[in-house]
Amino acid sequence: MSSTPKARTARMAAGVLAGALTLAPLAGCSFTSNNVSCSPSSCTATLSGDAAEADILGTKLQFAGTQDGRATLGVGDASVSCAEGESISAGPLSVTCTSVTDDAVELTASLG
Repeated sequence: MSSTPKARTARMAAGVLAGALTLAPLAGCSFTSNNVSCSPSSCTATLSGDAAEADILGTKLQFAGTQDGRATLGVGDASVSCAEGESISAGPLSVTCTSVTDDAVELTASLG
C-alpha cells in the first residue's frame, strides 16, 4: 500500500524540521579563528594571531593582542581587555577570559 501525497509531505516536513533543530545550536557561532564551539547559550573560542576573529551569538569579536597579561578584544564597536579568569561585560555579551598567553586568548561568551 502506498502512502498518500499528504502523508509523504508531512513526513518530509518532519524530517526537514528535525534536521534544522539539530543544526540550530551551531547557528549562534561562526569562526575565522582556530577554535569555536557552542552550546545553545554560550560559545568558547580560542583567538590567536593577528586579526583573529569570531562571530559569537551575533556579535563580532576580534583579537587585538596581549600586553602585561591582558588580552585586548574588539567586541562589536567597543574595545575591552581582560586578564585570565576575569569576566567583563561587552555589548550584549558577558565574556570570561579563561586563558591569556602572549599570542592568544581563550574565552567563553554568553548573552547578558
